[in-house]
Amino acid sequence: MSDTKQQNSRRDFLKTGSLALGSFFIVPRHVLGKGFIAPSDKLNIAAIGAGGKGTSDIINAYNNGTSNVVALCDVDFARTKTAFDKFPNAKKYRDFRVMLDEMRSDIDAVTISTPDHFHAYAAMQCMQMGKHVYVQKPLTHNIAEARLLTNAARKYKVVTQMGNQGSSNPAQNVAVKWFEEGKIGNVHTVNIWTNRPVWPQGIPVPTDKPPLVESMSPKDWDTWVGPAQWVDYHPLYHPFKWRGWWNFGTGALGDIGCHTIDSAFRILGLGYPTEVECSVGAVFIKDWTPEYIPEGCPPSSHVEIKFPATKKNKSPMKMIWMDGGIRPMHPDLIPANEAISNDGGANGIILTGTKGIMTIGMYGNDPKIYLNSGERIEMPKTTTEVKSLPEYGHQVSWTEACKAGYDSKAHKALTSSFDYSGPLTETVLMGNLAIRSYMLRKKNERGNFDFYGRNKLIWNGADMKITNLEDANQFVGREYRQGWKIADL
Repeated sequence: MSDTKQQNSRRDFLKTGSLALGSFFIVPRHVLGKGFIAPSDKLNIAAIGAGGKGTSDIINAYNNGTSNVVALCDVDFARTKTAFDKFPNAKKYRDFRVMLDEMRSDIDAVTISTPDHFHAYAAMQCMQMGKHVYVQKPLTHNIAEARLLTNAARKYKVVTQMGNQGSSNPAQNVAVKWFEEGKIGNVHTVNIWTNRPVWPQGIPVPTDKPPLVESMSPKDWDTWVGPAQWVDYHPLYHPFKWRGWWNFGTGALGDIGCHTIDSAFRILGLGYPTEVECSVGAVFIKDWTPEYIPEGCPPSSHVEIKFPATKKNKSPMKMIWMDGGIRPMHPDLIPANEAISNDGGANGIILTGTKGIMTIGMYGNDPKIYLNSGERIEMPKTTTEVKSLPEYGHQVSWTEACKAGYDSKAHKALTSSFDYSGPLTETVLMGNLAIRSYMLRKKNERGNFDFYGRNKLIWNGADMKITNLEDANQFVGREYRQGWKIADL
């Protein structure tokens, strides 16, 4: 039997719950007893990125044995002990391409929990093979990749979910309901802020060449760099500090924006923005002269993104993002001695409408309303305390949808399938497009450098194009390293 036919047979096997194999039949679940999950109901899952967040992603998807974990892949085995110990029978790989080639008929779905620059490349390879995918946030490294994966999921009819687990938080449903009931009126301003980065940003590009960690070979490092432009190993890149470099990461916006912007995007029914503008914090390397490191994300930023009115929100609105410890001023409607978010004000969201404001914490937690009339509305205690599965069952709902199939109600009910998380990610990364454009400079007639990317950028969402500064469009996508180009649809 060909690989394609094997995959189709297994997919039918999962949907129907029984399969004739010669003269033997899989015993239905109800015959085996209550609570027993028949082998025919189990999904075979593999992990690309099994350390760090990848560990909890694959363990949560496994869900105490309701799915099978058949393979684990990571270029650095020093970071995978927990996953390897949890799944001793899973095959171990350092290169996901080898894993997919050897086990293509044995894998149904894949969790992808790598650095940002690798998300789209790995996800596209999996989807083209008919594998369902769960991809950590942000969905991709750039806007063009987000659009590509959104379209690919539809073409290949695979079940998808982005790893912004707060989108499955039941508290989000309460916030949406409050807004749809008109409690705060139409929203004209959304403030979103974070204390990130909590890793180095705005620092000079390293020039020294320390030895590669013992747990990786030069071949492993080449795989880790993947589609990004080549750099030698440095601890400022691996294992965690890659977030602060544009070659690999997406800064504070990519790390937290898919959690916090998600709430506003979902509540207001947002689509493509129309304008973006920013300012960023400088660093001081010598002589107290402000400097910008174009290869790295800045230490702080202030971004304003504008949206037209939507079916849900009948007013044009602006979204103001702040990171690096910058935060909005205390709204008059919130008592002066009360924090403006549920973690002491370090991270949060404020939606300002015509009738009052709604505040929301990280991961969609703890929404509150402060009305112009002085009335205050809070979450019912029973709603906030119920949490039966890790991360609100975000991974488990994906595995159940994988079993049900692409056209199922379970897939359509997912809170962050690529149909939703693709456009959300584009909005998140729109902020990064502005930040990177802000640092564009060229020599003027006097031989000095002028920054010319600091004007407001006008965005054509349908065409994925900045219409008033051509040079800014280089940041819509990226140039891939030879041999690592992502296949087009």
